[in-house]
Amino acid sequence: MRIIGVEQFGGPEALAVHEVPEPHPGPGEVRIRVRAAAVSPTDTVLRAGGQPMDGRTPPFVPGMDAAGVVDEVGEGSRWRPGESVMAIALPRGEHGGAYAEYLIAPDDSVARVPEGADLAAASTLPMNGLTALQVLEVLDLEPGQVLAVTGAAGTLGNYVVELAKHEGLTVVADAADKDLELVESLGADHVVARGDDVAARIREFFPDGVDALVDAAVLDEKAAPAVRDGGGFATVRSWDGDPGRGITVHRIAVPREYRSGDKLDRLRRLVEDGVLSLRVAGTLPAEEAAEAHRLLEGGGVRGRLVLTF
Repeated sequence: MRIIGVEQFGGPEALAVHEVPEPHPGPGEVRIRVRAAAVSPTDTVLRAGGQPMDGRTPPFVPGMDAAGVVDEVGEGSRWRPGESVMAIALPRGEHGGAYAEYLIAPDDSVARVPEGADLAAASTLPMNGLTALQVLEVLDLEPGQVLAVTGAAGTLGNYVVELAKHEGLTVVADAADKDLELVESLGADHVVARGDDVAARIREFFPDGVDALVDAAVLDEKAAPAVRDGGGFATVRSWDGDPGRGITVHRIAVPREYRSGDKLDRLRRLVEDGVLSLRVAGTLPAEEAAEAHRLLEGGGVRGRLVLTF
């Protein structure tokens, strides 16, 4: 089968097509004929050598989001060939990443594609959607409390804002001028200008600080001052700083959700109910993965670029 991977870490040009033997599912697993794989910043980090791949043999395959059709099932699997599904993949795990014609997935890492969504759109949901759910679970806010979201115009930020509003939170989000309409459409109660001074801008609305902040823009110590004493700070890139003032730093790790098929199915229902919006920035053939990485790293992409197989 074809995979898109890297034998040596580097720039987008390090990505290449490789032929490897077809995998087959074991008990309680399925094989997905991948039709769409979303491209996310974590993929570019892996490609550039920013993730340890100890114990794995190259080529290393990026991609944490896949959508396609079940074409083979292992013994005892609850899935059936022909079902359209989406799944989270772990590039550093046993079955590798999603930039592949075939992906082996445990039954409980898979969910049906949302009704009315095509496979490209469905592939944008698993990793960032599960990350957003984990964020809100660990912050454990009550309806009416205030959540700030940096990087609100990005895919993770989109989902966090929409889920937070669905759970009854007050949301203050950042946006560049060009993204103002998008972020407002997500339902944010207050929108502030993005930038290194975002904490001060948030404090203009909430002088005592917000109850918690999700740092999808990876501003780290620049965003933390927006949080009230004793509040929560969710980092998606494992910031190890200490903001002090009794603030709890929550280090979000989506691989913990690999077998969270029930949560992935909840995300499916939320899409079908109109709570979550799926956004595809564009599709490219899998062979053009290098170009997709160049576009993503160039900045300004809203929604997910998707590779098609």
